[in-house]
Amino acid sequence: MNRIPRGVSLKVALIVPYVALVLGLAIAIGILSYAAGSRAVLVVSEHLLLETVGRIGQAVDRHIVGSGAVLETAFPAGMPAPPDIASDLDELRTRFWIATSLHTDPNDYVYYGNRSGQNLGVLRRSGEEGELRMKLVADEHRARYRFTGIDGPLRFESREKQMFDPRQRPWYKAGETNGSDIWTAVYIDFGTRELVATRARRVLSASGALEGVVATDVSLRALNDFVRNLKVSPNGLAFIIDGKGELIASSVSPNVRTLADGSNVRVAALESGDERLSATYGQVLATLARQPTFPQTITCETESGEYLHAAFDRVKDNAGLDWITVVAMPRKDFLGDVTRNVVETLVMGALAAVLAVVLGMRIIHWVTRDLNDLSHVARGVGEGEFSLPRAIDRHDEIGELARSFETMQQRLQTDRLTGVANRESFIRAVAKRIELSRRDARSKPFGVLFIDLNDFKLVNDQYGHDMGDRVLVEVAARLAQQVRSGDVVARYAGDEFVIMVQDIGSRALLESIRTTVEESLAQPMQSGAEAAGDVPISAAVGMAIFPGEGDVAEDLIKAADLDMYRRKMPPTPSAEV
Repeated sequence: MNRIPRGVSLKVALIVPYVALVLGLAIAIGILSYAAGSRAVLVVSEHLLLETVGRIGQAVDRHIVGSGAVLETAFPAGMPAPPDIASDLDELRTRFWIATSLHTDPNDYVYYGNRSGQNLGVLRRSGEEGELRMKLVADEHRARYRFTGIDGPLRFESREKQMFDPRQRPWYKAGETNGSDIWTAVYIDFGTRELVATRARRVLSASGALEGVVATDVSLRALNDFVRNLKVSPNGLAFIIDGKGELIASSVSPNVRTLADGSNVRVAALESGDERLSATYGQVLATLARQPTFPQTITCETESGEYLHAAFDRVKDNAGLDWITVVAMPRKDFLGDVTRNVVETLVMGALAAVLAVVLGMRIIHWVTRDLNDLSHVARGVGEGEFSLPRAIDRHDEIGELARSFETMQQRLQTDRLTGVANRESFIRAVAKRIELSRRDARSKPFGVLFIDLNDFKLVNDQYGHDMGDRVLVEVAARLAQQVRSGDVVARYAGDEFVIMVQDIGSRALLESIRTTVEESLAQPMQSGAEAAGDVPISAAVGMAIFPGEGDVAEDLIKAADLDMYRRKMPPTPSAEV
């Protein structure tokens, strides 16, 4: 069975249709099952992702919606602010108490500062306990009082050591320059180390001029807890991001990081330390750059090769809040069962085909052994590799194909006129030699000679191109006689030749070889000597050495080419004085 008898077709030798039928049927069932199941699951998962990201958006809306009502209660629209807080202290305190009763979690703190530097704020400690923070003179330190009930007596508690000027605070500066409600940037609360956002609104005097700014804080802790406890999938994640790319809330990473000096900073999504979160946010940014619509579903891949499906939406209000909510889950979470079913189908099909495969294995191996060799050769030809396959001694279609490959490889590497290597194969040979030198530090330097025939055009012009071709053939033969085993001679273009000289110990050796080549080409041509003998044929030979005169094959050849031109061109005479 090692050789196909003459006259037997390869098609006849490969008549094992039952093997292909059984295996093909098993694979087809598996592919169809996977395609149908994955499509159905993908549709369901997209709906689930969009629904979940919508739930997060609703949670954000519920969390911040009360802040506008709190500010409206503290300072109803159209109600002028007094120029002096002290003149209206009891009424302000009552309104602030009511305002902090509307949405105690998260709007438990309402405060006001005016252009005179006065400040008043009410912080709800519990349902009946409150704290009043107040300064009525711009130069004094703010005092803190405890009280019980809406109008309970004030009990002095402490006076702050640090001077507090409301006019210098971000919430005041944001509010005084906007005609309506505005959110400040999210910041880290000094005491709780939790993220907080502040909603502010300017308040006018009776004359319509700016009198002060009222604001309320919204703690984002509950929002972060909601996202962290959200059940997306076994390995799913959810997060909320602001316009600067920093995390508001996340189910897989903290939104605040403590530095070595003890200070706290917010965490950017791309620096969260979770590759799934970073990859998902990166894909969200890329998608929005192309198609800024909401909501959307996307697919992305992490650096470790894990595929994620995700959905994102936008949360925006009329006070400037603009966040993006994102939910993502790995593909394995929702395609796991589908994949298992496909695997089971394929395993069952494979078991059913084992007997057929075993029976046909010897024949298949006999046929495919040589086909595999030819397949590797064909792949190598496509990638620029022209190494010959092992000898295939067959008398069928495969043997004919192997012989065709040998002929094709020979033609692809050889200059058809001269029989030496062509330009492409020479460049590949130099590139491989450079790669070898880089891998092996013990490898010796090598050189490239660039040869250009002088006055070759005269041969073509005076004696015709047939004579010129005969001269080129003889030049190639002379060059091949001058090189050693392992050196490569090639026709580069027209009347240009190149030689790769292996393992040169010194520049002097390459100089010696160049001289030998020049002397060889200076001898009279034997091809058409009765005609070409009247035309002197000589050559200019340039050289370059690796390493030192080029890092890649093209640069090394170019360096030898430039050296050839320097030798070819006569020196410029100096100007006479």
